[in-house]
Amino acid sequence: MCIDFLTSPIIDCGHAFFTRHGGVSPAPFGSLNFGGSDDDPENIRMNRERALSAAGMNFRNVARMNQIHGNEVCIAKEGSQTCDALVTAERDIVLAVGAADCYPILFHDPVNSVAGAAHAGWKGTLGKIPANTIDEMCKLGADRDEIRVAIGPGICRNNYEVSQDVIQKFLDAGFPESIHTGRLLDLLEANIHTLLSSGIKRENIWALNRCTTEDDFFSYRRDNGKTGRMWACIQL
Repeated sequence: MCIDFLTSPIIDCGHAFFTRHGGVSPAPFGSLNFGGSDDDPENIRMNRERALSAAGMNFRNVARMNQIHGNEVCIAKEGSQTCDALVTAERDIVLAVGAADCYPILFHDPVNSVAGAAHAGWKGTLGKIPANTIDEMCKLGADRDEIRVAIGPGICRNNYEVSQDVIQKFLDAGFPESIHTGRLLDLLEANIHTLLSSGIKRENIWALNRCTTEDDFFSYRRDNGKTGRMWACIQL
C-alpha cells in the first residue's frame, strides 16, 4: 500500500502531514502508526522509515519530541527531546511532531532558511506555543515577515467539547470569544489568533482544515485512547 501524506502549497521545503494509511501496523493501529506504547516497536520503526523515505526526507536524522503538552521550544538535535516544539537552521535534520487530535504546526522561513514544528493541544495552544516557536526561530535568524505556517489535521470545533473551566482559561488569557461555541473549543482558530498576534501575515498562514475524527486519521478522542499517532515532518 502506498504511503499517504498531505502537503501545504505555502511550504517550499520538504514536509508532510501523514495520514494513517500505508503502513504495516495491524488494527487498532492500522496502518501507518508512528508512535504510542502498545504497537510493536518494529512496526513503528518500519512505518517511520518507509514514510519519510516516501516523502523524500532523511529518516536517519530525525529530531522528535517527548511531548508533554507544554509550550517549551528546543533547538532540534537528532533523537528525542522533552518539549512541544523544535526549531532549526540546519539542513537535513527532520523535525517530527506526533499527534492524534492535537494540531501539528509546521513553520518555514524560505529566505533565511529556518524551520520549526510544534505540537498544539489545548494546553500548548493556551500557552501560545506558536508564538514561542516563532520567537525561537527569530533567534536563529528568521524574519516574521517571511515565516510561512502550515497547520495540519486536528480535532475540529464541532467534535471538541471541553469543560467550562477550560473555556474560561482561554478567555482569561486574552483569546477572543469567537474561539468557542458554548463548551465547543476551536483550537485551530485559537492558534491562528496567536499567529496573527505574533506578527505572521494572514496570507502566510495555511490550514488543512481536516478533522482527525475523519477515517483518514488517528483520533485519541474518537477511539477512546486506543489509537495510533501520526507524524508531521519538515526538513530544510
